[in-house]
Amino acid sequence: MRMNAIVAGVGMTKFGKHMDRGMKSIGAEAVTAALQDAGLDKSDLEAAYVGNAAAGLVTGQECIRGQVVLRDAGIGRIPVINVENACASASTAFNQASAMVSSGCYDVVLALGVEKLYHEDKRKSFAAFSGAVDVEALVEIKARLAQQAAATGATKAASGAGEKRSMFMDFYAASARAYMEKYGATAEDLAGVSAKNSFHGSLNPRAQFREVLTVEEVLAAPMIAEPLTRPMCSPIGDGAAAVIMISQRKARELGLSNPVRVAASVLRSGWDRAKGEETVAEVCAREAYEEAGVGAQDLSVVELHDASAPAEITTYEKIGLCGDGEGAGLIRDGATKLGGRLPVNTSGGLLRKGHPVGATGIAQIVELTEQLQGRSGDRQVEGATLALAHNGGGSIGSDAAAMCVTILSR
Repeated sequence: MRMNAIVAGVGMTKFGKHMDRGMKSIGAEAVTAALQDAGLDKSDLEAAYVGNAAAGLVTGQECIRGQVVLRDAGIGRIPVINVENACASASTAFNQASAMVSSGCYDVVLALGVEKLYHEDKRKSFAAFSGAVDVEALVEIKARLAQQAAATGATKAASGAGEKRSMFMDFYAASARAYMEKYGATAEDLAGVSAKNSFHGSLNPRAQFREVLTVEEVLAAPMIAEPLTRPMCSPIGDGAAAVIMISQRKARELGLSNPVRVAASVLRSGWDRAKGEETVAEVCAREAYEEAGVGAQDLSVVELHDASAPAEITTYEKIGLCGDGEGAGLIRDGATKLGGRLPVNTSGGLLRKGHPVGATGIAQIVELTEQLQGRSGDRQVEGATLALAHNGGGSIGSDAAAMCVTILSR
């Protein structure tokens, strides 16, 4: 459907390790900040969409996650819709909230993403990721990853998937090895992504990691799964991000001075693709551009799903920033760094801002909204008018299980 919802306010916690806080505390902080930013009260909310991916496995909270978080913040009575869609949980909540406002069902809706991933038992955290694949095929998936790693001499990646690390790092590592073999990308190119995003993250007070890394430091870090060193892998984290969506009628009533409009939001699931067929990310990006009436060349700033360094490079290609095999070139020439022609992941991305999976998609919207409104301080993209968010989650077969691409305009 054609979107016309307005982002009235955004709020977000600092991402990181919050062992002394629960989802209720973290979620309330983000919601309160978003309401204050919008100049609205919790009594103005007509519905809420709450994204969370892993509470059932990590904290044991099932079934009524959103209601529990919001009730503690003094929000009840309204419909609360719980959204679980792997790493795309928050962007799915945002998509659904935007759709309900655009369709005229509501004038004021909250979209919240909240996650607690840190746990004293690390196996619980890793289990949250292992559950984002077809678990009936889990033994087969692990065996295939180990065989692929061994065949390419990747000794670190040949064992420990889903036990010593998130299984998704093994997916990304296998994809990176294949990409490097096909297109000639190098480990230095992958390290360049992490170094760039570390610079951006150093400028973001809400980022989980704020130290600046050089390419050499990234390459010298401990190997996780060849060719990925630790800074090439997104960390687990705790955090929340919230957005208040309003109708155009409500925006006129409030007299918003610097509104951000949802120009497009496309949500799809992966499928069993024929060879050479578009990926789910390519389809979502193409449809989002068509819905918004713009092209990749019109974008000012992008937040994309860099769960690993090579994922940023390949996503450049999937969302049309360059041609196949040309993604590494954007890193080499500095095109996607602040000051370049199209800054990407100005927040620090998942690699440095952090990746509390159920909050990530809305955290991207928070960053892009503030960029479009000129509120990003030292990491501000000058004259930003059009922004794209790309957020995927889960894995089935050779593609993401869920994918959302959103375009925002000033």
